[in-house]
This record gives sequence, C-alpha cells and structure tokens, in this order.
Amino acid sequence: MVGRKSTGMTSTLRPPTTVELDGRHLTLEAVEAVADGARVTISPEARERVLRARAFVDERFADGQAIYGVTTGFGRLANVPVDPKDAAQLQLNLVRSHASGTGPALDERLVRAAGVLRVNSLAAGHSGVKLETLELLAELLNRGITPVVPCQGSVGASGDLAPLAHMSLTLIGEGEAFYKDERLPSDVALARAGLKPVTLGPKEGLALINGTQMMTGIASLAILRAERLAAAADVIAAMSLEAFLGTDRVFDHRINDLRPHPGQTRVAANLRDILTGSEIMLSHRECGRVQDPYSFRCIPVVHGAVRDSIGHVRRVAEIEANSVTDNPLVFPDDGEFLSGGNFHGEPIALAIDFLKVAISELASIAERRLYLLLNAEDRGLPLFLTGRSGLQSGLMIVQYAAAAVVNDNKGLAWPSSVDSIPTSAGQEDHVSMGMTSANNLVRVLDNVEGALACELLGALAATDFRRPLKSGAGTQAAYDVARICIAPWTEDRIPAPDIEAARELIRSGALADAAARATGATL
Repeated sequence: MVGRKSTGMTSTLRPPTTVELDGRHLTLEAVEAVADGARVTISPEARERVLRARAFVDERFADGQAIYGVTTGFGRLANVPVDPKDAAQLQLNLVRSHASGTGPALDERLVRAAGVLRVNSLAAGHSGVKLETLELLAELLNRGITPVVPCQGSVGASGDLAPLAHMSLTLIGEGEAFYKDERLPSDVALARAGLKPVTLGPKEGLALINGTQMMTGIASLAILRAERLAAAADVIAAMSLEAFLGTDRVFDHRINDLRPHPGQTRVAANLRDILTGSEIMLSHRECGRVQDPYSFRCIPVVHGAVRDSIGHVRRVAEIEANSVTDNPLVFPDDGEFLSGGNFHGEPIALAIDFLKVAISELASIAERRLYLLLNAEDRGLPLFLTGRSGLQSGLMIVQYAAAAVVNDNKGLAWPSSVDSIPTSAGQEDHVSMGMTSANNLVRVLDNVEGALACELLGALAATDFRRPLKSGAGTQAAYDVARICIAPWTEDRIPAPDIEAARELIRSGALADAAARATGATL
C-alpha cells in the first residue's frame, strides 16, 4: 500500500492512452488507466464551466460578500471574518495547516487515482478554481509527478482533508513528490518537469482539499482488483472441486434458477463452462456420494453473493467518481454559493466496508477448500498431498499460511465507518473514517489473493494425483498456464516462491484469462 510499491496489481505501465475529463463520465477503468500512466485532458465544455465558475467567485469576492472559506475561517472558525486582503494567505495557510498526514507514503498508483478523480470533480465547474490551477493538477499526472501523501490522517469528515492537502502542496511548490524514481522537494520536481507552481486565489485551497477523492481512488482500483479476484476464485474453486472428486450437480441451472441472484447465476454458469469435458468428473459419476461440504456445494451461492456485493460497490463508486464533493459549491448560473455536506465520506465509506466484508469471504471459503484437499484420504488423495507422508510434510504449512491471512482479515474487515470521533471542536461531530476503511481494504485484498494462491497450489498438487484422467476445458487451461511457473510437488521444497508465483498468476489475470479463452466464457 505504501511507498513506490505495487498495491496488488501488475506494476507494468499500459500503452499510453488519453482520458478526457468532463466531470460527468469518468469510469473506474479510466481511473485505473490513469493510475497506470495514461494522460488526461480536460474537455472544452468543462473548461468553459470552470472559467464561468471562477469569474463568479472573483465577482462575489470583489463585492465584499461574506463567503465561507473565502472571507471567513474554516470549520469551527466559519464565523470568524477574514480581511479580504488576506484572502490569498488564507488559502495558503489552509493547505499548509491541513497537510498533517502521518505514516508511510501511499503507493503512487493510489495517489494518481485520487488525482484524476480530483481533476474530474473540479472540472464539473462547481468549485470555483482557476483554470490554471486545474491544468497544473492535470499536468502533474501527465508528466509523472506524484505528490507524496502519507497514508493516515483523514477521518473522512470534510472528505480526505489531510491527504488532499498533501496532494495540493505540490501545486504550490511545497511538500514532496515522486518524479522519475526519485523523492524530491516539490519545487524541484516541478522545475525538472518544466512546470511552475501556482499562487492560490480565493476559494482555491478549500476547493482542492475538500472531497472524498483519496478514499474513492483507492476504492476504484480495489473494485477492479476485486472483480479479477472473483474471476480467479471461480477457476481455482473449479480446479479444487474437480481434484476433490466433488459433484458438479450443484451447478445445474435448475437449482440456481430458483434463487435468481445475478451473481449466483453467473458463477454456476462459469463452473459449468470451466468443467466442460472433464474426464475426472466423469470418473466418479456412480460413486454414490450425493453431497459435498459447503465450501464446495455452495460455491455459486457464496461466490455469487460476493460478485453481487462488488457490483453494488461499483455502482456507488461510479457515482462518487462523477460527484462534486467540496464546499461551498458554486452555482454561477443561479448566482449563488451554497454550503452543504457533499464532502462527507459516508456513502463511499459504507461501500468500502461492505466490500471488505464481502471479498473476505473468498479467502475464507478458499482456505476451507484447501483444508479439505489436504485431508481427503477418503477421496483417494494422500494426506497433505505428498506421496511420502511422514518423511515429507507436503503442503501442510501452505494451509497454515491461508489460515493466517484469513485470520488477519477478521480484524481488517471490521467496519471502520461504525466509529466516529468528533473533530474541529465539535463542528465536525460525525465523521466517516472512510480512509481507514480504504487503507484496510488494500490489505484485505492482499490477503484474499494470498489465500487463493495457497488454494491454487493445493488444487494443482491434487490434480496431479488424478492423472492420466483429463481435466475440463477451463481447468486444464488454468493448470497448463500455472505449471509454466509452478513445478509439480514431487518432494518437499520451499513453498513461499510458489505462493508468490501463484499470486502473480491471479493478480495479472493470466489464470482466469486462460480458462476464459479455453471455454469462450466471460468470467
């Protein structure tokens, strides 16, 4: 999650693309593209809206009207007037004083995701920033300047005040930034990239640091990663069930049609496709067993519920990605400044907490399937999947690793949003704690990936004991791609490198892609 390391995705930059931002149509896939290096532009219509809103701010400021955060203090200081001649200093003080983050620096991909969301929100034309300021924020993305943002400090009240303040420091040439694999003072990074800092005008500091973009940026990347994990989980579960000699009758559409949750329907179809043509499945049709343990029998129900939960969180994040979440909001066509609570992180915080709980279930059920594979002597598999039990421990401790990450998730999945610690002398008397949820979500996803990687090792080893029978179309394709980098378990060796190789297969999408190509299914 921190420093310059990957947050569970492949770190290879994608081919350069350009994402046009208009404040209204940003997709999560576009957020990820920018996080991975794509450029951004601001649409002509958005530019016009930004110019019109800025002109309105300047006009009202010149009239001497009392405007929150422009000619007044902030938070509990909202009723304290500020001399108009100090307006620029007020915005500068705001950004400096709110840059109070702590902890390691966030991964650059996460900060870039937040950055494109921040540009998109400001481009909607209701924040009142100068076009020059918005363009510089976009150029930070385009020229690879990533502000150094500590991972802690936000309570999700007026959004992510501290993280966004650290992001905004770079715009004014203060704080630090990553640039070309160096951590530099922001003014040095800007100069090397051929850019100059901006001088903040009335309202700009407030517009830059109010909002939910940091937690939403993390959530956006996490949702896409969760979708990939769900696809991999279906493939690995099919491999495990096949090697366990479990029944595939539970994937019959007649069963699942009677409980027509979209996720359940889709997972059952996925498993049918993946196992098509399996000689292993045919080999035990008349074995007399009619039911498997729940971790196999209920794959469509559990995996499907997780998929439906991810879908809900995606819809929330897509709305949030195209929302204006600072305060006060500028409505130049109506001639009004309106103060509200759009900055509060509750919608995205609750969604993130929901995703933490839901995606944790993929790890929990994966660990149970691995446990069964390692203890399936009644199904013809040797204890711990080694042919020389006693002398060799086989995959015994791989299951320990899966159990450890599942246990870690039990604490991380606790919803941070159920807590609220009042801030700003009671003005912000209810907060969302969404950034805590977001930080923990990244760790939860890492743990899910780890548990699935451990299950994959068990599924591969168990499958070897079913040869020469052929696997299904999808399971065989997944087996083949995994065996390129993970050797068969013929004697005890260090399993840690195998777990990491399995992680990469899951993270990159190679495992699920192989199964999808072989079956023609959309996993």
